[in-house]
Amino acid sequence: MQRQRRANRDNDRSSLMASSQAPAVSQAMPAPSHPLQSLHPRQHAPPVAMPRAPQHTQAALRGRPQFASQFTSAPAHIESLGGSTTAFDIPSYSTFIRDPSNLARNQSIYSVASLKSRASIISNPDLDTENAYSYYPHQLPARPRFEPVPEPEPVPEEPVFSVQLQDFNPPPPDSPVLPPAPVLPGELPERQERRYRTKKVVKLTNDNLVLECPVPPHYLEKQTLQKGHEWEFMRYSAVTCDPNDFKQEQYTLRPAMWNRETELFIVITMYNEGVKLFAETMHGIMKNIRHLCSRNNSKTWGDQSWEKVVVCIVADGRKKCDPQVYNYLASMGVYQEGVAKREVNGKEVQAHIYEYTTQVTIDPSMKIVESKTSDYVPVQMMFCLKEKNAKKLNSHRWFFNAFGPVIDPRVCVLLDVGTRPGPTSIYQLWKAFDLNSNVAGACGEIKPVKGAAAKNLLNPLVAAQNFEYKMNNILDKPLESVIGYISVLPGAFSAYRYKALLTSPETPTDGPLISYFKGEKPSPDSGIFDANMYLAEDRILCFELVAKRNYAWTLRYVKAAWAETDVPDTVPELISQRRRWLNGTFFVALFSIVHFGKIYKSDHAYWRKLLFHLQLLYNVLSIIFSWFAIANIYLTFYILANSLTFSENSPYGRSDIFKVVFTVLKYFYEFLVIIVFVLSMGNRPTGSRVLYTAAMIFFAFLMAYMTFCAIWLTYLGISNALATGQTTLSAILNEPTFRNVILSLASTYGLYVFASVLYLEPWHMVTSFIQYLCMMPSYVNVLNVYAFCNTHDVSWGTKGDTIDNMDLGAVKSSSKEGAGGEVTVDVPTEDKDINATYMEALTSLQSRTEEKEQKRDAKTKQEDYYKAFRTRLVVLWCASNGLLVSVVTYSGSNGTGTYDTRSKAYLAFVLWSVAFLSAYRFVGSVAYILLRLITGELRW
Repeated sequence: MQRQRRANRDNDRSSLMASSQAPAVSQAMPAPSHPLQSLHPRQHAPPVAMPRAPQHTQAALRGRPQFASQFTSAPAHIESLGGSTTAFDIPSYSTFIRDPSNLARNQSIYSVASLKSRASIISNPDLDTENAYSYYPHQLPARPRFEPVPEPEPVPEEPVFSVQLQDFNPPPPDSPVLPPAPVLPGELPERQERRYRTKKVVKLTNDNLVLECPVPPHYLEKQTLQKGHEWEFMRYSAVTCDPNDFKQEQYTLRPAMWNRETELFIVITMYNEGVKLFAETMHGIMKNIRHLCSRNNSKTWGDQSWEKVVVCIVADGRKKCDPQVYNYLASMGVYQEGVAKREVNGKEVQAHIYEYTTQVTIDPSMKIVESKTSDYVPVQMMFCLKEKNAKKLNSHRWFFNAFGPVIDPRVCVLLDVGTRPGPTSIYQLWKAFDLNSNVAGACGEIKPVKGAAAKNLLNPLVAAQNFEYKMNNILDKPLESVIGYISVLPGAFSAYRYKALLTSPETPTDGPLISYFKGEKPSPDSGIFDANMYLAEDRILCFELVAKRNYAWTLRYVKAAWAETDVPDTVPELISQRRRWLNGTFFVALFSIVHFGKIYKSDHAYWRKLLFHLQLLYNVLSIIFSWFAIANIYLTFYILANSLTFSENSPYGRSDIFKVVFTVLKYFYEFLVIIVFVLSMGNRPTGSRVLYTAAMIFFAFLMAYMTFCAIWLTYLGISNALATGQTTLSAILNEPTFRNVILSLASTYGLYVFASVLYLEPWHMVTSFIQYLCMMPSYVNVLNVYAFCNTHDVSWGTKGDTIDNMDLGAVKSSSKEGAGGEVTVDVPTEDKDINATYMEALTSLQSRTEEKEQKRDAKTKQEDYYKAFRTRLVVLWCASNGLLVSVVTYSGSNGTGTYDTRSKAYLAFVLWSVAFLSAYRFVGSVAYILLRLITGELRW
C-alpha cells in the first residue's frame, strides 16, 4: 500500500510539472461561458441547467489542514496572479497544499474543483510542485451534481498569499465522516486550522471584563440538565486587581449573583502537579458532594444541597500548570481555551476566573462519568488561574480575601492536589462545626498511600513515615483535641469556620488572617526568625485562632474524617520536605511560648486555660529534647555499646573483641555526623543523593547494634537477679540496668502497642515498626542536621516568575528559511560614527575617574544576614550538644562523679523522660476515646 501511495504521488507530481510546462492551449480557443467548460479544452458544451443536488462537504481532516478545496456543489475557486489555464485528466481526488509559505513565496494562488474525473488548475509557470501532494480518502460521499455558476470576477493582484473559498456551506448532519488522513513516513501530523474565533463587541460590567461563553453542545447533549443559563454558559472574569480589592472593585461570583447560601467552600491549591493527582483529589470531592446530597433526613443537606457547596481550584501560575489539567477541566465544561485576556484597559490581568456548574466527573483512570449514566450530582466550580506564580500563601489569599467576602461561606475546607479525601470525610468535618459552635478549625487523619496490597510499605522510607503518621494520629492529635489547641491543622486536609478567621470590631488591624498572610510579603523589619516561622504558617493560624481576643475558639481532631496522600519515597524529597517542617515547627513553637500571654486575653474558661498551661509545659520539654536530640542519641549509643566492653557484661567474656568493635563504631559514627554536616552546609539533597542514602543506611546499622546491646544487657540483668535468688518483682526492679533501660523502653513502646490496639489499628506495629526504629538515628542525624544547617533557606522550593531584561535590541528574520534569512539591525557604518565612538573610548580611558565604592544591594545584605544567623545558630547548637557529650563521656572523676555514675544517671533520665511524655500522650488519647463515647461519635 505504501509503495502504491508513493507511486500515485509521484505520478501526480509529474502531471503537475507537465501541466506547468505545457503551452497555453486556452489562449487559442474561445473563452468559456462558465467555469465548467474549462474542464476539457477539446469541446465546449453549451450550458445545461441542472437541478441543485444536496451539498456535500469534505471537512478538513485531522492532521491535514485544508488550505485549498472542499467537496461541494459550488466549487471553490482559487485564482492565480495571471497564468494560463491547463486542463488534463486526473482521478477523483483533492489536491492539498502542504506548505502555504512556499506558495506565498511564489506569489501563486491555487484552485482545485473536485468534479468527476477532471479538475481545472489555473497555474503559474513558477509552480512549486514539491509542495503539493495527492490524498485519496478512504470513503467519499456520493458525487454531487452541479448547476452552472456565473464566471467569477477576476481577483486583483495582491503581493500576499491568500485563499478564498466561495459559497462555502457546512455539511448536512447525515453526511459521512471521513477517517483521518494517514501520516506518511517521516512526516509529523499537522494541527487542524481553527476557525471558531470571531471578533465580538462586549460591554464591560462595572469596568470589568466578564464573558458569558456558551459551553460545547457536544458536552451539553450528554447531560441530564441542559436548559438554563447555568448549564448553557460558562462565565469568565479577567481580574486586574489585588485579591484584597476583589469585592471593592465590584467583581462578583455566580453563587452571590443567584443569592445562594454557601455552607461549604472547598479550595484545591495546585502548582505543577500532574493530571492524575488532580483527578484523584477532584474525584474524591465529587464523591463527598454526592454523599451530602444523599442525606435526605438532614435539615441542611438533601437532593438540591449541591447548591450549598462551591469548589474552587486555584492554580499558581498560568505557565506552570500542567496542560493536561486544562484538558481535564475543559472536559468538565469549566475551562475554555482562547477566552482569557492578558490586559483590560491597559491593566494587567492578575487572575482568570472560570465559573461553571459541571455535571461531569472524571476518575483517575481518565474515564468520563456523565450525569445521564451515574448518580453524581452537579457541582458549582470555580477555576482561578493566576497569571504568575506567587506561592501557595498567595493562593490562599485569593481564596480567603477575594472570594470569601463575596460568597460568605460558613465552613472553608482546604485541600492540596494529591490528597484523596474519604467518601464521607468532608461531611464528618462539617459535622464537627455543626455540633459545636465554638469549633473554629478541624482536621482529619492523614494516611500515607500504601498502594495495592500495601506494596509501598516495601520502601523503608514510606514504612517509617506510615508508622510516624499513625502514632501522631493515635497519641498526639487526640491529646491536643482534648485540650482544645491542635498545634497544626495540615493544609493538605483541614477546615475552618470562616467567621472565626475574620477580624473582630475590637481589633480591626489584628486577626488570624492578618497574621497568616504576613508571611507572603514580609515587612522590612521582619528578620530570619519570622521568615522561618512562616514556613509553617498553618501553625501560626492555629495559635491565633485559639488566642483570639474576647473569643473562646477551639480546634478539633475528627477521627472519622480521613484522607490519603502521597509521602516522599526518595531520600532527597524527604530531606527537603522535613527541612521546611522542622524549621517551621521549631520557630513557631518558640513563637507560641513567647506569646502565650495572648491566651489570658481570650474568653476561654479557667479549666481550659489550665489545660493550655499543661500543653505549654509539654511544648517546652519537647523543644529542649529536640535541641539536644543529636547528643541524646549519640550518648545512648555510646553508653549501651561501651557497656559490652566490660568483661562482666560482654557476651562469652570476649570483652577484647567488643572493645575493638566499640572503638571502630564510635569513630565511624562521629565521621558520619561530620560528613552530614559538610553535605548540609553546601550540597543540595538531589545533588548528593548517594551520600545521604549511604549515611542513612549506616545509621540504620548502628541502630541495629544499639538494639542488640540493649537486649543483651536486659538478659544479663534478669540472669544475675535469678542467679542470686532474687526472684521477686521488687528485686528485679531494683536491678539498675533492667530498671533504667528495659523498663523505660518497654513503657514507651508498650504504650505504642496498647494505644494502637485500643484504636483497633495495630497493623502498623507489624508492618512499619522495625523500619521506623532503624530510621530513628537518621531523623536526628540527617534530617535535623540538614534543617538547622539551612535555616537561611526560607523558600518553598519554587520560584516566582522571572523578568526578562529588555536593555538590548532584538533582531528577527524576515524569511522563514532559517539560515538563509535576512535580518535588520542597527549598526554604525559611517566613518564619522565609528571614529566618534573610538575617540570617546580613548578619552574616557585617559580621564581620571574616582573609583566608586562597591556597596551591597538590599538583597545581598539580606542573604548575608540570613547566612550569618544560620552560622551562629549552628555553632550554638553544636557547642551545647558537644558540651553535654563531653560531660557525660568524661572518663575521669569530677564534681558529677565517675563515668559509670554519670552515664547510668543520664541514661535513666533520658529514657524515663521519654516514657513520661509518652504516658502523657497516652492519657490524652484515652480521654479522647471517652469523650467520643460520651458524645455519641463512637459506638462500641
